[in-house]
Amino acid sequence: MKLNAILSGTTLGLAMATATHAQEITILCDDVGFGCSTMAPIAERFNEENPGKTVKLETVSYQTIVEALPVQLESGEGPDGAIITDLGGLSRYYLDLTSHVDAGYFEEEFGRTLEWLRGSDRKSKAVNGMPTSLTVNGAYVNLTLFEQAGVPVPEEGATWDEWAEAARQVAEATNTEFPMEMDRSGHRFASFAISHGAELVDEEGNPVADEGLKTAIEKFVGWHKDGTMPLDLWGAVGGSTHRELFEDFLNANVVFYFGGSWTLSRMDTEVGDLFEWAVVDTPCGPGSCTAMPGGGALVGFKHTEQPEVVGAYIDYVSQPENYKEIIAASVEIPAAGTLIEEGVDYPGASERTKTALSTFTNQIPKMAPAAYRFQGWRYQRAMMNALTTRISQVINDELTVDAALDRIKQDVELAIEAAEGN
Repeated sequence: MKLNAILSGTTLGLAMATATHAQEITILCDDVGFGCSTMAPIAERFNEENPGKTVKLETVSYQTIVEALPVQLESGEGPDGAIITDLGGLSRYYLDLTSHVDAGYFEEEFGRTLEWLRGSDRKSKAVNGMPTSLTVNGAYVNLTLFEQAGVPVPEEGATWDEWAEAARQVAEATNTEFPMEMDRSGHRFASFAISHGAELVDEEGNPVADEGLKTAIEKFVGWHKDGTMPLDLWGAVGGSTHRELFEDFLNANVVFYFGGSWTLSRMDTEVGDLFEWAVVDTPCGPGSCTAMPGGGALVGFKHTEQPEVVGAYIDYVSQPENYKEIIAASVEIPAAGTLIEEGVDYPGASERTKTALSTFTNQIPKMAPAAYRFQGWRYQRAMMNALTTRISQVINDELTVDAALDRIKQDVELAIEAAEGN
């Protein structure tokens, strides 16, 4: 009995010790592109190769990451890490991974995007995360509808106005519901605005509401008023709510859709041979033919109780063989310099999708300096939220364009004041 008691106590003690030393972290990610599903095989291998360390991937909607995660982080709570896209805006919450990863390798492979993760600290050399992929805003067109309508597809260098006119002709000839759509997203609208000469943020980090932005808003609102774009997509949803409109393009309800490279894998798998489609060069405005750069990053957060595990996992994902596997599965543009130069084989992708990826990649050299500056700005999210909110109010005749410009600038200045007052 005494021996049994000793053995039982020893077993309990071992169990408690195991539980005490078990290191588990949770990574939040959505399920589009470089996300939970494409990372899952890598996480499983990490868990197998690192007994006592466990990475749990928690799949949530992109909207949850955009809207709910910042609230959690502000209260000192939330997951140990996440794949995020507000790279500069969340910078104050990031775990510095410099001592947990090969910092030289990260700087060499991801240098330009690492700057976006450092927020307003231009002098920092911290490794605040691992850029997952580069994304490019861009236009998808339904080639089948163009062919049915007998309307020529505008060529490279075509303006936004020329695309709008062509899309209206196609929609009318084919009885298609919508000529054009753009995600309800300040990031998507930023491409349109900057191409019309908007700066959005100056070199000192101050919000800018200039003539270029006014021109872009006036044109965008006009297209909602004349039926080029549907009123109920930007106009009916209130506030800064993000809304992707990709389903309309998948269902062939729109001729021209302005979204981005992250939906290519879905185009390949869900459209198939239902209709012919293509990614086309970004339309031009009077200022430039720019798209917006973007991308995600796998980051850890300061409040984690397992910084070593977070760092070890991010370092593991960054290894060339693991990173390349995820990029190929997600059908996205790599952020690592070596893979950009060497190219990636996408074994499951069609030739059409590979051509689309090439088109997206070809837009990168055309991006305006203002687009890169806006992408790395700490208060980018505040500006994007202000844009969606105030433009919708103009569409609904609640504000004039001039009043909207004033409100946009005020909204961002208040956000800056609130953040810097903490």
